[in-house]
Amino acid sequence: MPEISRFLGIVIYMYFKDHNPPHLHVVYEKYEASIEIKDLKIIKGSLPPRILGFVVEWAMIHQDELLENWEAVKYLKTPKKIEPLIS
Repeated sequence: MPEISRFLGIVIYMYFKDHNPPHLHVVYEKYEASIEIKDLKIIKGSLPPRILGFVVEWAMIHQDELLENWEAVKYLKTPKKIEPLIS
């Protein structure tokens, strides 16, 4: 499960050959969620509202890169790291 980005204790992953719709996986402390890339809605799990806000803000900025990474992992290629929201 390649790590795409990490900031504020939030870790963003994508799985190789994962199921549609295109999405990312988020881990923050004891919380885990899957978020659809296109509409930035949680499709599984939960996150605290403040953390979800940070993830959505980051994902909006990097939506094209996330979709490119989705295509890469779909074919077992290593995704590119994406700049964090805050270093």
